[in-house]
Formats: sequence, structure tokens, C-alpha cells
Amino acid sequence: MKKFKLTAIILFLFLSVTSYAQLPTSNNLNFIADIAEKVGSAVVNLDVIKMERSRVFNPFKDFGFGFEIEPEFRNFFEDKLVPIKGAGSGFIIDKEGHIFTNEHVVNGSDKIKVTLKDGRSFEGKVVGSDASIDLAIVKIEASDLPILNLGDSSIARPGEWVIAIGNPYGFSNTVTAGIISATGRTLADIGKKDLIQTDAAINPGNSGGPLINVKGEAIGINTAIVAQAQGIGFAIPINSAKEIKNDLITKGKVIRPWLGVYMRDIDEKIKNYLGLPISEGILITDVFNNSPAEKMGFKQYDVIKEINGEKVSKSDDAQKIIQKMKPGNLVKFIIYRDGKNYSVSGKLSEKPK
Repeated sequence: MKKFKLTAIILFLFLSVTSYAQLPTSNNLNFIADIAEKVGSAVVNLDVIKMERSRVFNPFKDFGFGFEIEPEFRNFFEDKLVPIKGAGSGFIIDKEGHIFTNEHVVNGSDKIKVTLKDGRSFEGKVVGSDASIDLAIVKIEASDLPILNLGDSSIARPGEWVIAIGNPYGFSNTVTAGIISATGRTLADIGKKDLIQTDAAINPGNSGGPLINVKGEAIGINTAIVAQAQGIGFAIPINSAKEIKNDLITKGKVIRPWLGVYMRDIDEKIKNYLGLPISEGILITDVFNNSPAEKMGFKQYDVIKEINGEKVSKSDDAQKIIQKMKPGNLVKFIIYRDGKNYSVSGKLSEKPK
């Protein structure tokens, strides 16, 4: 009887743990294959051509031969436009033919060929792009298009299974899988923040392809890999793309708000160097001339403590709050200066180019 009770308890615990963790069972060991089959048709290949001017050496120039090069030979020796080919990935987000991809994939493109998994090919046109988060939207004119549903990247957690589909090295519709390694990552070298880190294999040509959760939803756009490192790839959170999607489609660009300051987090070294009695807040290291911040009265070494009633302690927090606003919006700050708290406010302006 005791042995039966012990077996029952162990079985109960096992079922509870596996149910809670949602581990693959004998019924869904092929869940990656099932998801890839379900959504893979919405992932496209992008073949991009950029025309660049190339200077070709003229062996007859400046040698005093005293004759003109015949017109039919002149093109062999003078400047000419040369097609530079590139490739990337993307995925269809609506029935109108809009496709998410990376801005760096299509930047400066003269021709874009979009190829679907079913073999159909269409000419693509960039309708909008935003270099700050490396997002572009390409449109094709087609019917009966498969689409990939967009998920919620704000609930993505480290340890969750994810799938990457793309066009690495020209091998179309390649599927790799892994987990979310971390969220909210910053790549200072390329100026990108709040990225999803994954160990799913991402290679050149995967750029612009989707990072997909176990529900078959896109939660990210694959954008970068760390050179000389294995198992470290990054994706733009899909929520960041959804926030600016309509602006890119209707206006072709995102009009971003601008405060006009340089900021940095306060650490012990900065606190001791400036003799600050507070350790929380964001230090203003410089103020741009003729900026909204200057007009509000910001000064170097002010410390921002609150923005619109929300306490902030890191520069990333401040940037996220401001980036959700629009030029012309009123913003209120609580700042610390010379031992006192002050309230300052004013309107944000459009970010200069």
C-alpha cells in the first residue's frame, strides 16, 4: 500500500511539473516542424540589387597618345554603374502585401525581388523605413497571400522556445530553433537597444526573417549576430515594429520626438565625483543648443528623477517614455539641482536629421 501511495505521489509530481513547464510530450515532439509547416509559407526571400558607381582604370589616360578612345570602347575605361547584389529575408504581415524586413537589407536598393515559398516572385517596393530600429516595410502587389500573425514580445521570457526562419547564404526557408536567452539587450556598437537575444542559429541572409514563438506568432525580427561568436543572435521586439507600422505605411517614415540632451546612469563613481547626495536618477551630461531641453531650462549635471509622474533611474527608462510620445506633446520633469527638487516642463520637438 505504501509503495502504491509513493508511486502515486511521484506520478502526480511529474505530471504537475511537466504540465507547468509545457515540455514537449510524445504527442508534440515535432512541434517545431508543425509550426514551421504552418507559418513558413509567409516567410519570403529578398534579392536586392543596388547600383553603385565603380571607377575602372583607363590605361590610355594622361599618356599623350594623341588620340581619342573610340566611343564603343569608352565604357570599358570610364566610370560605370555596377550592380551589387544582396539577399535577406522578410515575412508577410497582411493581405495587402506588406512585408517586414530589416532597413539595412533594402537601404539604397534599386530593385527588390520577393520570392515566396510557393515559387511565385514579385517586384517589391520600399514604402517606409526607420534606421533607428533597423525596420523597413516592403510591399508587393499580389493576391492569395499567406500572412504571419504578430505576437506580443512584452511577455517573452528567457528560456522559451523560439524558431527562426530565413534565407541564410541563399538557402531559402531554412528553419532553426533555440530558446530566448535574454530580453532587453543593448548592442552599443550598432546603437540598438531592447533587443531579444536568442541562441537559435541566425546567419547572414537571415536578416529580416521572423523569430517565432510556440504559438506560431512572430515576436521578433532577426537583425544581428555577434561576430566570431556562436549561439548569439538578436531580434527586434515585434512590439517595437507594431508601434511604428502604420506610420511607415502611411507616411514612409517615423517622426520621432526629441528632448535634446545627453544622459547617463548614475553609478558610485559618478556619484562620488560630483558629490551627489542621491544615487537614483539620470544625470544630464550635456544640453543641445536651441533644443527643447534648453528652452525648458535644463542644465548640465541636472538629475532627472521623474518624467510625467513616473520615477526613472536609468537612461533607457527615460528614452522609452519619451519615444512613446510625439513632437508637440507636453512633458513634465522633476529634476534635482543644487540640493533641491525642481519642476520643469515643455513641449518636445521633431528629432532633427
